Amino acid sequence: MFATLAGKALVPVGLAVTGFMVVCCLVLYSVIREDLHRSEIVNATNLADTILKSTRYAMHKSDRETLATIIRNVGEQRGVDHVRIFNKKGTVTFSARAGEINSQVDKNAEGCIVCHRGAAPVTNLGTMQQARTFKKADGMGVMAITAPIYNDPNCSSAACHVHRSEQKILGTLDIGLSRAEHDRSLTALGIQMTIFTLMSLILTIGGVAALLRRNVFLPIQRLRQYVELPVHNNDLPVPPPHLPHDLDIIAARYYDAQKGDGARPHRKAEDSV
Repeated sequence: MFATLAGKALVPVGLAVTGFMVVCCLVLYSVIREDLHRSEIVNATNLADTILKSTRYAMHKSDRETLATIIRNVGEQRGVDHVRIFNKKGTVTFSARAGEINSQVDKNAEGCIVCHRGAAPVTNLGTMQQARTFKKADGMGVMAITAPIYNDPNCSSAACHVHRSEQKILGTLDIGLSRAEHDRSLTALGIQMTIFTLMSLILTIGGVAALLRRNVFLPIQRLRQYVELPVHNNDLPVPPPHLPHDLDIIAARYYDAQKGDGARPHRKAEDSV
C-alpha cells in the first residue's frame, strides 16, 4: 500500500488530519474542563456567601437553634456533602452531621493549611484559594469551599456575645459539594468529543480520498493505460480526453515522441479541461 501513489498520498494526509483533530480536541477539552472547574468554584463560593448572609442574623442574636437548623437544612440538600462552622480554635460548633460537633479540625489539613502555613493565619483569600478538591474513601469527588466569618461592628458591639474589634476572624464556614454531576458532565463531554472526532476524521479523510480519486488517481490511471497501449503499424492512439492540464501535456509529449515526425495530436494540450 505504501509503495503506491494512493498510499503515499492518503496515508500522510490521514495521519496529518488525525493528529490535527486529536490535538485540537484535547486542547478544547482541557479549556472546557478548566471553565467548568472555575464555574463550579464560583457556584460553591456563591452558595457559601448565601449561607453566611442567611446565618448572620442568627449569629447576631446568638440564636444557636436557628443557626443549627439552617446548617442542617442546607446539608440535606442534594449534592451537598458537608456543611460545618468551626471557631477560631478549630472546634466544630455547628455541622449538618451531628457526630462532627465539638470535634477538632486539623490545621494541617488541605483546607486549613492555606491559611495556617505561617506563624499568623492569613485573613484574606481569593476565590480560587478558598477552594479545594479531594476524593472521599468511597471515591466520590468533593469540591469544598472554606469561607472565613469576619468580625464586623455588629459582632464586636453585640450585647449577647462581645468579640474584640481587633479580632478579624470569628470562625470559618466549610461547605463541600459532590462532584458526581461534574464528573458525569466531563465523561459525557469526552464521549461526545470522541464521537465527533471520529466522525470528522471519517468524513474528512473520505472526502479527501474521493477528491484525490476523481481528480488525480483516475486521470493517472487513464494516462498509464494510454502509455501501455500497444502500437500497431505506427498507428498511435490519440491521448485520452479530459485529462488535467499537467497530465495532458505529458500525454501529448508522449504522443509526439512516439510518432517521431513532430505531428501534434488532434487536440491541443492547452484545450484540456
